[in-house]
Amino acid sequence: MSSMIVPEIDVNEGLNKPLDKLSKPWKFPNPTAYAFTNGTIIDSLNGKSITGYTVLTKNGLVEMLILNGSIDLSNYTIIDCTGKYLCPGLFDFHVHMTAVQGEVGLRETLRLPQNLMLMRVGAHSRMMIERGFTTIRDCGGMEHYIADAIEDNIIIGPRSFFCGKAISQTGGHADLRDNNLPGQAFESCECHLTNLGIVADGVDACMKAARENFRRGASFIKIMSGGGVASPADKIEHVQYTDEEIQAIVKVADNYNSFVTAHAYTPRSIKKCIANGVKGIEHGNLIDAECAKLMVKNDCYVCPTLVTYKVLASKQFGHFLPPSSKAKNEIVLKKGLESLLITKKYGVKTCFGSDLLGSLCGYQCNEFAIRSKVLTAHEILKSATTTPASILKVDDVIGQIAKGFYADILILNSNPLEDITILDQPDNHLLSVLKNGLVYHTKWDVLKSDVPSTFAC
Repeated sequence: MSSMIVPEIDVNEGLNKPLDKLSKPWKFPNPTAYAFTNGTIIDSLNGKSITGYTVLTKNGLVEMLILNGSIDLSNYTIIDCTGKYLCPGLFDFHVHMTAVQGEVGLRETLRLPQNLMLMRVGAHSRMMIERGFTTIRDCGGMEHYIADAIEDNIIIGPRSFFCGKAISQTGGHADLRDNNLPGQAFESCECHLTNLGIVADGVDACMKAARENFRRGASFIKIMSGGGVASPADKIEHVQYTDEEIQAIVKVADNYNSFVTAHAYTPRSIKKCIANGVKGIEHGNLIDAECAKLMVKNDCYVCPTLVTYKVLASKQFGHFLPPSSKAKNEIVLKKGLESLLITKKYGVKTCFGSDLLGSLCGYQCNEFAIRSKVLTAHEILKSATTTPASILKVDDVIGQIAKGFYADILILNSNPLEDITILDQPDNHLLSVLKNGLVYHTKWDVLKSDVPSTFAC
């Protein structure tokens, strides 16, 4: 029998694909250097519409604003924006990224198995950026791995800041356990569920919960300091946490050069928080003049979220809340616009927030239309751009179309400073969304999307 000749395998033969593409097939291309000419630039800080300038972007940043026709643009891709408006990307300062769509009721939404949430969160995140929100702040539930996936473009979505788990006392607003059962019934691990918060009682437990959130990448801490609509075991007027517990959490945040924000509706709860060093109030629907003055004196902000109460009270979502929560929702809904007038009168720093859960999230932009009933377009736009950026100390890179800022740009066909409600109609008025100089969403044939349609590996 003749011997067989067996060829050797060249282990390097045909292995010519770039390693970075093999490692991260979802990786976006490098940002295009754009020159956006002839458009109207929206100055979100000063409330002005600026014409006669070209916006240059490079390496994901706004390189500079120059007079039209003043330099050679041969090294840029020129986008003629005649009749268009260039607005900074929007910042929703109160979302819950893990409260995803797909369920019919509040309880099912907030107690969703984590594996189902993770399969849906990408769609939830992508819809936010397609509405024009290039940055969000998650106020309970988001973990670092979701924010990291968005940063890496595994998930398409807004730049994310998060607090980790909102910290709640037993029976507080983030204690979503069925109040028909004793606490012992829930002593087994609930890590398989998508929880927006964590229960901590006593100074030591509160400090540990805050430190754990920071260990896992939190930018700030959120506490539940009063009753809420969604929680089963409390009333709106309940005050939650002792002075000592709040002070302990604030001390932890101070050590991390950060701050604490609090879920609070009533004057009693708001005053308690401010007295103990809390810097932010989420919602604040029942705020009074005394509270507003205290907030200004102590450099605190408020983040109203009026759209969530409106949608929860609607016929379309009449099934979403249990009866006990419907009654609580009615209380805060009625006071929402009044709270905006009070905080405006006394000059409280105000941010844009939606706080919508699950299937309600499609109405995220309706907050603009609600606020327009009592606030000016510029006041509302500032609350969704420069003010939240300032509170998180990123106002040198987020919130404006200016030199050195991230190239987060919305291309609109109408001027939001003339009619802010156009931002409530992205299907009709939002043409393209850029984040970090990359086109994440576009309906305008002049701009091509940078989101890969295939992974060519």
